[in-house]
Amino acid sequence: MVVIGGNEKTEKRTPVDKHGQTNPAWNCTMKYSISEPWLQHHGTMVVIKLYCKRKLGDRYIGEIHQSLKQLFDYAYPMGGSAVVHFPVQIGSAESQGQLCFSYRFGEKVAIEKLMLAESIASFLLTSPHGAT
Repeated sequence: MVVIGGNEKTEKRTPVDKHGQTNPAWNCTMKYSISEPWLQHHGTMVVIKLYCKRKLGDRYIGEIHQSLKQLFDYAYPMGGSAVVHFPVQIGSAESQGQLCFSYRFGEKVAIEKLMLAESIASFLLTSPHGAT
């Protein structure tokens, strides 16, 4: 599950990986429209939470928190895209490993709404390798 800026409206979920077992890979692209102020504020966090799907209720595995601004600043010199690895945090005792995902910031676009223009960048998040 991915949430940006703590805003529940941004929550997106990947399909369940039924074959990866202890090394899941989701290969799922999520697209977001990000307002420019979110890219300028260190407090806007991308939170990715990992769960194990079970018949008697999903089990929480762990999560990563990363500043959207830090992700943008890291990718900007490389054309706006990057592949990153972060340790999974706040999991159960057997939770270990890291989450690898790629992301890309797209073109800046202007959207007119009631005579106001807001700059928005698109943010694509993909998981090419999954967790290890």
